[in-house]
Amino acid sequence: MTVSLEQLRRCHVAVDLGAARTRVYVKGAGLVVDEPSVAAVNTRTGALIAVGEFADRMTGRTPGYIRVARPVSGGSVVDVDMAQRMLRTLLGERLRRQLRRKPLLRAAACIPHDCDPLAQRATVETLVGLGARRVELVDTLIAAAVGCGLPVAEPTATMILVCGAATTQVAVLSLGSIVTAERIPVGGHAIDHAVIQFLRHQHQLMLPSQSVRPLHLALHGNGLTAEGPSATEIHGRDVATGLARSVVVETAAVRQAIHTPLTAVLDGIGRVLRDCPPDLVADLAERGIVLVGGSARLPGLDQMLRDATGMPVQIADRPEVCAVLGLGEMLEGRVEPLTLDPLAGAR
Repeated sequence: MTVSLEQLRRCHVAVDLGAARTRVYVKGAGLVVDEPSVAAVNTRTGALIAVGEFADRMTGRTPGYIRVARPVSGGSVVDVDMAQRMLRTLLGERLRRQLRRKPLLRAAACIPHDCDPLAQRATVETLVGLGARRVELVDTLIAAAVGCGLPVAEPTATMILVCGAATTQVAVLSLGSIVTAERIPVGGHAIDHAVIQFLRHQHQLMLPSQSVRPLHLALHGNGLTAEGPSATEIHGRDVATGLARSVVVETAAVRQAIHTPLTAVLDGIGRVLRDCPPDLVADLAERGIVLVGGSARLPGLDQMLRDATGMPVQIADRPEVCAVLGLGEMLEGRVEPLTLDPLAGAR
């Protein structure tokens, strides 16, 4: 969906509904919500017990009558009613009253690249249910590029890699538009799952998914690179006996387990580069790739991409919030529209 900067400047609130975290930017107030996209519900009464950080900590630790729901999957809303209830609670009564004062409340939202119409409609219905009279949809790739300060309006190539929890999106941008892009169904959750499966199959050790963070587990800050300790001790539960147990795991094997899902990301980058015009590829050899998103901080990911592509790779400042901050820049009117008028000098 194409939306103009003039329409975005009329919006009052920007929302980034991600599979891992929900972020809300209010015009004039900045980033007001940055919480996990999680809600805990009492299945007996239907009452909402907790949302955000507290509900996320309840995952895997609740009695049978409490369900921990995740209304957003892959950057798309899968449960509109639960997403509305979660957002309503995260915003709080004071902020909701402030937004209700707007006679014609407009909202902007990020959507994944090539998002299908059904997912777009679910995002619109979620925000309309919160009081928005009009909802503008913006491609996450464009919003993230603006948020990390890339010169997207210039006639030169810019390559961005949005590393999300459920998907990874890669695109080449020029003259304010996407030249070629690819969405890969591999993200931070897939990397977590790869580590969990490796420990389960090779060491018969079971770990809860929310406690597995490849950024901290068995890597000691060295991530996908080969430097650092050769082994580390990991605590978990034995698959057969159910008792607590510790094992010593070779970090090289953990790195190999993480590499496996990331090969799909490398394949996606290769497809984008093959579809890109040669002149823009020449620009990318000099400008390189910018990483944004929560999984961009995976230690060693930038070095792995440098080795695989031969291009410079850098991680954006505050990569987790680039998309919503980009929307905020558009709402505040800090992004100048691109004007192309080649006949102006001939008049």
